[in-house]
Amino acid sequence: MGGPRVSTSRSQWQPKPPARSVAPPAFLLPTSSALSHQPRARAAVSSPVPSARDHPTTSTLGGAQGRGRRRQAADREWSSSRVWVWPPPVPDAAARRRPRRAVIARPLTPDRRRFAAQSPSAEEGLSPGGAGGQLCTGTADLVDFNWETLGFQPVPTDFMYVMRCSEEGVFTKGELVPYGPIELNPAAGVLNYGQGLLEGLRAHRKEDGSVLLFRPDENALRMRVGADRLCMPAPSVEQFLEAIKLTILANKRWVPPTGKGSLYIRPLLIGSGAILGVAPAPEYTFVVFACPVGHYFKDGLSPISLLTEEEYQCAAPGGTGDIKTIGNYASAVYAKERAKERGHSDVLYLDPVHKKFVEELSSCNIFMVKDNIISTPLLTGTVLPGITRRSIIEYARSLGFQVEECLITIDELLDADEVFCTGTSVVLSSVGCIVYQGRRVEYGNQKFRTVSQQLYSALTAIQKGLVEDSMGWTVQLN
Repeated sequence: MGGPRVSTSRSQWQPKPPARSVAPPAFLLPTSSALSHQPRARAAVSSPVPSARDHPTTSTLGGAQGRGRRRQAADREWSSSRVWVWPPPVPDAAARRRPRRAVIARPLTPDRRRFAAQSPSAEEGLSPGGAGGQLCTGTADLVDFNWETLGFQPVPTDFMYVMRCSEEGVFTKGELVPYGPIELNPAAGVLNYGQGLLEGLRAHRKEDGSVLLFRPDENALRMRVGADRLCMPAPSVEQFLEAIKLTILANKRWVPPTGKGSLYIRPLLIGSGAILGVAPAPEYTFVVFACPVGHYFKDGLSPISLLTEEEYQCAAPGGTGDIKTIGNYASAVYAKERAKERGHSDVLYLDPVHKKFVEELSSCNIFMVKDNIISTPLLTGTVLPGITRRSIIEYARSLGFQVEECLITIDELLDADEVFCTGTSVVLSSVGCIVYQGRRVEYGNQKFRTVSQQLYSALTAIQKGLVEDSMGWTVQLN
């Protein structure tokens, strides 16, 4: 295979010649007139298209009209600009004024007391009762832990961050509390109606003891978009980033040594107030916890196996497939478990209408490589706009690769030279085989593929601070 195709100008990139003259289904096409699609199988997009959700200056309408316009833009790519004027407006605070029943952190359970006893005290620079104390920012001692056994499962750490929404719909100053269970009213909106969002980030330890975060501002912005869709108030970008920073520093001794794993950070935004009918919860709570993790798939970096799902769906046009709501993942559990019982790593979803266009996996995005051209499914409102997905697109283009965001049929995917998936949890995993309608297609030998290997090595080197971050993506915590 030769080197990547280099285009002298991104605007001069041309889509791959169509294999046939078939118009993409209308529900899969963006609504923006900025995208001009000719009748062809692959409707390529050479660059992200700004949307009303990305640029709040174009989304100043409040109420149902404003939310409707933002929802119409859900099938467009996020803006490539990293300058955001102000986040989407929160729902009307007057409609949520109720007596407060906030989430309360319970005392440490017996099995957690030994961790608390070893945690930094206020005298060492950390106030365990809140975020007001000054945090230790020096190199922390590592916890006594067998890092070789790390997988992707919960590991109790020292502290978590809790911030509650006031009666006026504004989040107050949060605090660090000991890691442990939280208390919820049985009528809480998140328990009864699934009004909740999640995010995921990874923090890596450098050789000098400092910690690197990867594009945390993008997670903050994505949570705000999701909160707007679910009629929830959300922390500001500044509040989100501060919570992430405090949580990492409070649990710094749980960040694995370089090359042994990473600290996975899980922000949660939930409707914690009691509500009986289907309506926005009266109160909300923002929680951030963290735990050390290793590889997402049990076989580590080995190529994974995918089973194409033809019966069940976890997203539909006009639904919530483009935000990280907790319900999206619950609906994917059955199909994924069925695939695992048959010896596969994950499930591959097709579009819910025609059952022929590739969408995503249960928890990550998918890419294919054909003739050194990288392609990934177009964001149509049923595919999550992954941050790792976006990073791979941007970095691959910076290397000179032609990258297409387009409609990909299952037949085109099966004919690809390489297939890989991306996400915060999986990072970048090569796909070794796909099963579709009883047909098993393997992608070459079991070695890591050429293009995906190049992208994986480059991305992880940036995330771990092994090379200079030419993209400006990482944030260092000393």
